[in-house]
Amino acid sequence: MKNSKITRKITQGVYVLTTQGGGCIVDAVSRVSAGDQPLISVAVAKTNHSHKLLAENDTFALSVLGEDADPEIIQTFGFNCSKDCDKFAKCETEEADGVPVIKASLGYMLCEKVDAIDTETHTLYIGRMVEGDVFSDERPMSYAYYQEHKGKLTKTQSEQGKTAWVCTACGYVYYGDEVPDDYKCPLCGLGKDYFKKKA
Repeated sequence: MKNSKITRKITQGVYVLTTQGGGCIVDAVSRVSAGDQPLISVAVAKTNHSHKLLAENDTFALSVLGEDADPEIIQTFGFNCSKDCDKFAKCETEEADGVPVIKASLGYMLCEKVDAIDTETHTLYIGRMVEGDVFSDERPMSYAYYQEHKGKLTKTQSEQGKTAWVCTACGYVYYGDEVPDDYKCPLCGLGKDYFKKKA
């Protein structure tokens, strides 16, 4: 592999995936059919606790983030685990058929899960959109925009006495003197070689 970073050139957005019990930041989202109730696919890493939640629930929502999204939303849903904290307590939400959606977003898509395709590192969940709404017509955040502005959107708060190691692929922060040799990023699944010490 000469340079796997070419995948960052794939045009996609940044979303908050939510279901009963939690949620996470995702980028691999596609509309895969047309009509009033199109099929929407989303890939979720198997290492992510939201993967387990989505496997247990029949509905999920995708809130579309804009370029002016509050960085706290990305930090809350991107760098915390739903097992350890109530992510919904940290931002304003409303419910769509019992599923929380992010109010400070461009809008949302509520989907009923219809299929799941297993891959090596992710599961591709496919849902039929049964409800949707637009909150704002501002420019949606692209994955490329996120990569270009990652420093601002994912400001690292170093904990006293601990070294911060930042995943160069997704921005996840690991705290410790060294990253263990067998460590895998809980967000993107990449290994130690992708972490750089925060200056």
